[in-house]
Amino acid sequence: MIATVKGTLALKKTNRIIVDIRDIGYEIEISTQTFEQLPTEGKPVKLLTYHHFTDSDQRLFGFFSQEEKQLFELLITVKGVGPKLGLTILSGLPAGDIIEAIVQSDKTALTQISGIGKKTAQRMLLELQDKIDKIAAHAANTSDGTAISGNTKAEAAAALQSLGITKQAAQKAVQAASRENRDAASVETLVKKALLQLNK
Repeated sequence: MIATVKGTLALKKTNRIIVDIRDIGYEIEISTQTFEQLPTEGKPVKLLTYHHFTDSDQRLFGFFSQEEKQLFELLITVKGVGPKLGLTILSGLPAGDIIEAIVQSDKTALTQISGIGKKTAQRMLLELQDKIDKIAAHAANTSDGTAISGNTKAEAAAALQSLGITKQAAQKAVQAASRENRDAASVETLVKKALLQLNK
């Protein structure tokens, strides 16, 4: 079982990387959250990994933080959520926001993630709420402010879309704005902050 990898970042793409370790390149699938924290190609890198086995294949999934890895391992225990969808979920929202949505039974926040419908979101809530306490406690201890609710984010994203911004761009801008402005409690304030993100 491969638990961590440490080497040179030989290739960097949004959904996968190759880490060169003693002239062997290890392909590792990643979320966009981990991608955003990686160094440039040619630099040293260290990632936590989940080594996934099937009868015909084995794959490595990489994570920048322990919190993200633990959440991934919980997500893939949900019926109908495999490793590919698990990474999609982690790419859709920061790990802390996903944990908060599960703890607060915020199905609206979960269904904002591409590929997650109401049924999958409901299964996540039903199957994970009793399992996520430990990760949630850690997230609460490391949080630097009051999190913005999923409903507020959803309404802000919808407002941006009404201005002609694509759904993906709107959601990304809202998430970036909410991470940097955790006191943006109103939809109007969050929309303004998200527009600033889009103009960067």
